[in-house]
Amino acid sequence: MVLNIDEVKIDLDGLNIIVGQAHFIKSVEDIYEAVISSAPSIKFGVAFNEASGDRLIRNDGNDASLIHKSTEIAKSIGTGHLFIVLLKDAYPINVLNRLKDVMEVVNIYAATANPLKVLVYDDGMDGRSVIGVIDGKKPLGTERDSDKVKRHKLLRDIGYKR
Repeated sequence: MVLNIDEVKIDLDGLNIIVGQAHFIKSVEDIYEAVISSAPSIKFGVAFNEASGDRLIRNDGNDASLIHKSTEIAKSIGTGHLFIVLLKDAYPINVLNRLKDVMEVVNIYAATANPLKVLVYDDGMDGRSVIGVIDGKKPLGTERDSDKVKRHKLLRDIGYKR
């Protein structure tokens, strides 16, 4: 048996992305509602790949360029029941808990602004599945006291800690 594994590189251009799995045609609308109610100034695009029926890429959002880009990313990954949320003016931490509460959401594969690669198994017929992600790069060492000071300062500078 030959395994067909594709590595799909995602170019984020300074955006944040959430990649996940959901399971029903109304997922795109429920994900929209979860995201829009999470942060008032958020700009985003959502795409959802249906796995049965019409098998369309459903999309929504409040920023046309992010809707377009999320749809292109969903198309390039090409797996059923996949959703993509692209964010501007917000971080995944602002919306993740709301997304996890969406009844159709099965799994979150990645929530990042790092370089991202999605590993996809292709069965050679009409099925594809996300089997994992490569989020960022591998560690270079262990945090030292000076690194802890920088981490603490960064979190306070961006407003996540007081």
